[in-house]
Amino acid sequence: MGSLDGRLAVVTGATRGIGLAIAERLLSDGAKVVATGRAGEARGPAGSRYMAADFDDADAVESLARSLADLGPDILINNAGINKVSPFAAIDLADFDRIHRINLAVPFRLCQAVLPGMRSKGWGRIVSISSVWGKVSRAGRASYSASKFGLDGMTTALAAEAAGDGVLVNCVAPGFTDTELTRRVLGEAGIAALVAQVPAGRLARPEEIASFVAWLAGPENTYISGQNIAIDGGFTRV
Repeated sequence: MGSLDGRLAVVTGATRGIGLAIAERLLSDGAKVVATGRAGEARGPAGSRYMAADFDDADAVESLARSLADLGPDILINNAGINKVSPFAAIDLADFDRIHRINLAVPFRLCQAVLPGMRSKGWGRIVSISSVWGKVSRAGRASYSASKFGLDGMTTALAAEAAGDGVLVNCVAPGFTDTELTRRVLGEAGIAALVAQVPAGRLARPEEIASFVAWLAGPENTYISGQNIAIDGGFTRV
């Protein structure tokens, strides 16, 4: 038997990278998994139920929220997110709004949708995937960092309200992670430059992120709530 047998988990952005690894890990731990992604993307892992939802579309988000409220999941993993690097003075307001809508407003709405069901059962776990740029920041990342710091703030407030009902709410802040997207965007030279800044001397593996997320979302976590925990090889502490 797995530690999550009988639990229903929802993982947004579960078609690749960290989200896919999380969905796979939850499945291996015995959970039933609903994986979301954009229409036309590769679907979630084998054994999951796939629900397409365009987080740029307010109606689609609301439809998903209603569906999740009806399903009554025990676990919600807010993983889907976007980023666009731009100098502060050159940030387009439409881009700023879109990043905040997808990275912050959608998790907010999905948390609203699933919280009543979790409270009624006296058990629930919400883990939102933040970023090291939600703990520290750099030039060009104002939009993204603002959204991820906002996600941390939302998590803290929700944890304060929900912990007494058995619902534990946390963020995880991954560092530089070895995904197909990372390798395609940065190339080997870019990755080497990143690794040089990480005390552990390497990129994280998606499975390492997934392992800790699964622990936070599982029955062994009985008292950790309201935290934003970095998995970054020491990057944010030096």
